[in-house]
Amino acid sequence: MVKRFFNLLHREVRGLHEAAYLLGFFAVFSQILALVRDRLLTGKFGAGEILDIYYAAFRIPDFIFVSIASIVSLSVLIPFLTERVNSSEDKGRQFIGNIFVFFSFSILSVSIAAFILTPELLKVFVPGLAQAALYDELVVLTRLLLLQPIFLGLSSLFASVVHVYQRFVVYAISPLLYNVGIILGVLFFYPAVGIIGLGYGVVLGAFFHMLLQLSFIVKKGFLPRFPFRFNISEIKQVVILSFPRTLALSSSQISFIFLIALASFMAEGSIAVFSLSFNLQSVPLAIIGVSYSVAAFPTLARLYSNGQRDTFFTHMTMAARYIIFWSLPSIVLFIVLRAQIVRVILGSGEFTWADTRLTAAALALFSVSILAQSLVLLFVRGYYAAGKTVKPLMVNVFSSLLMVIFSFAFIALFKNAPIFQYFVESLLRVEGIAGTSILMLPLAYSLAFLINAFLFWYLFQQDFKKFSATLARTFFESLSAAVIMGIAIHLFLDVFDNVFNLDTFLGIFAQGLISGILGIIVGIIVLKLLSNKEIDEVWRSFHNKFWKTKVISSE
Repeated sequence: MVKRFFNLLHREVRGLHEAAYLLGFFAVFSQILALVRDRLLTGKFGAGEILDIYYAAFRIPDFIFVSIASIVSLSVLIPFLTERVNSSEDKGRQFIGNIFVFFSFSILSVSIAAFILTPELLKVFVPGLAQAALYDELVVLTRLLLLQPIFLGLSSLFASVVHVYQRFVVYAISPLLYNVGIILGVLFFYPAVGIIGLGYGVVLGAFFHMLLQLSFIVKKGFLPRFPFRFNISEIKQVVILSFPRTLALSSSQISFIFLIALASFMAEGSIAVFSLSFNLQSVPLAIIGVSYSVAAFPTLARLYSNGQRDTFFTHMTMAARYIIFWSLPSIVLFIVLRAQIVRVILGSGEFTWADTRLTAAALALFSVSILAQSLVLLFVRGYYAAGKTVKPLMVNVFSSLLMVIFSFAFIALFKNAPIFQYFVESLLRVEGIAGTSILMLPLAYSLAFLINAFLFWYLFQQDFKKFSATLARTFFESLSAAVIMGIAIHLFLDVFDNVFNLDTFLGIFAQGLISGILGIIVGIIVLKLLSNKEIDEVWRSFHNKFWKTKVISSE
């Protein structure tokens, strides 16, 4: 039984759709656990000081992860590792050993320094919480969470081997275990030791995440062994070539950290509202954008390195088509059903109706850029697969700077222009709620990502002249179906408003669920009337047995 489990866990998965559906399938379960995690947190603490402290404690560890652990990210290592494994597995093992030594030394050194300087660093990362009553707990929790980037960085290093050998099951299950660890922290560790128990759960989840990747590493004989044969020239090559990739990948995350710093100056609970709404919009992003971009990347890298430029373009457009096909309806669903989604998922215990309305408004603003964020993930990986690092670097850094500029501009406009404030609050139905200035941060985030995606699209169109034309029909049909679906859902919400008791959990859940299902049916009918290609392909894929799905385009 155990052997069969590990055979399934280490099964090779080939084909873009098979890999993307597999990743998306497990991403759904991972996001369900993430939503359970967030519901437990909001039910126990509400959008208040404790959740502000909890989310603020991630800022320094996250910065270390994006700045140091990004060197061992999949987008950075896979092209290097693929080249060596194609030559011989021994070269691949030596490469992983070298990177392991370099990464371990780097991140341990930085983490130790951050541990010592945590009180001072927090005044930079979340300056608005420097005088908080729970500041001492914030320092202790941050220090504990410094273990997370170490475990997740090692997991990312090991995952590069997993991806090169296309063992996507291992990679797909890891986030589930990460969320299981956090849930254990909320349910068991917090009641036992207080807020520090939440940190124990996070660290345990990160350790589980690494441990699962390690199982395949051991099986393939890639586990680094002493004594290490340290190749400084190889490390230098990786660092030099990966630096622009690391900076490009981490720029938006660094901007996100900056937004959290701004939120720390706002009303109590602002960090929690921002983080919770961001987590909710990350659900379709993880299921759609991450799944397709991650599934496509190893194949794209191999195709481009083999000189198969036409096939490379075919795979890029195929991944982009399905990202557009799934993302546009998701955007409409999340905007129209935002209040029902937030209330059903987060609305328990200490999480008030005012918290719900504010989080729902922030979710709507984040959701506008779901397609843009997903396409950016694909474009970045496409350029990296082609060995081009300058364009992603320039575009992402520019967009990150715009995000910061937009944040300051929108906050100033919101405070100094009553008409603008009234328009935003009325549009998002948050009149009379304290702390609405937090909405300017997701607005800045989404606008910057929309510009980011537009720039990538324009540049990719210059490199591949038929790119826009290939996707035009998919975009038009998906957008048309999504808009009509949204109108239908809104009408159904009004109908069921008088049918269900919206003061109860079951009433809100039933209203949102039935309206959403009926709206989706309307959207499917529209797509069928438009003879949409993607919905027919999706139906054929799901109609067959999952593991025998026919690949739409040859690799």
